Amino acid sequence: MSSPLTFRRTRIAPTPSGYLHLGNAWSLKLTAGLTRRTGANILLRIDDLDRERVEEPYVQDIFDTLHFLDIPWDEGPRARADFERTWSQLRRMDLYRRSLEELRQQGVLFACACSRTQIARESAGGEYPGTCRDKGLSLDMPDVSWRVRTDIGKELTMQQLDAPVFKGLLDRSVKDFVVRKKDGYPAYQLTSLVDDLHFGVDLIVRGRDLWSSTLAQLYLADLLPGGTAFTNAIFHHHALFTNADGSKLSKSAGAASIQFLRREGKTPAGIFGMMGQIQ
Repeated sequence: MSSPLTFRRTRIAPTPSGYLHLGNAWSLKLTAGLTRRTGANILLRIDDLDRERVEEPYVQDIFDTLHFLDIPWDEGPRARADFERTWSQLRRMDLYRRSLEELRQQGVLFACACSRTQIARESAGGEYPGTCRDKGLSLDMPDVSWRVRTDIGKELTMQQLDAPVFKGLLDRSVKDFVVRKKDGYPAYQLTSLVDDLHFGVDLIVRGRDLWSSTLAQLYLADLLPGGTAFTNAIFHHHALFTNADGSKLSKSAGAASIQFLRREGKTPAGIFGMMGQIQ
């Protein structure tokens, strides 16, 4: 009989763009359960580079929700002031910039001036239609994003916790994905990967809705020095907690927020007992 898998570190990585909801609570509980099974430490990593949407009450809500639901974590900030002083992604901007410069030196980036509205108009499926791919726009132009020139035919390999090794291609939904946004901030696919490498995360737990993001980050890891630590990591994409109609919960759905449920008098046991709509 093979010995059970053990890991050094996993992470919970909420975004402070709204109040945490039932879906977030489900993911947090599942991640905490997996750490008991695999021996991994939990790192709290708050992804706060969407600067237009980050607000202090949302950051505080993360700590309030974790404490209320009794979700443990071993590493990372213990309170909002500690997070802002030491753990914010703003404190790791040099890491992200170095990775962006590495990609630029490799010549795998191109500048894109397209807006989301334009992309939606030109692509019925929402994937990037390649409008700026061969325009030769300068990466130093103002108001352009930086995209990775992807090869859709490249095979990717993903090690999975409770499923066979996946071998497949990059989803078209993340073709030529963005690594630096028009506002100059590094984009999620790059920062999530760089953070996982920086903190030595070897077990990555996330929802099924982030499957294509995992593939994008595996693609990116192949381009960056030290990226093999990410491609050798183990992934678990869990089921989602959904609305009754099967749609994904959003942070704008206030009645599903943990904060609202607490005000309504729900206990942690009562909140976890509500999770009967797992798809």
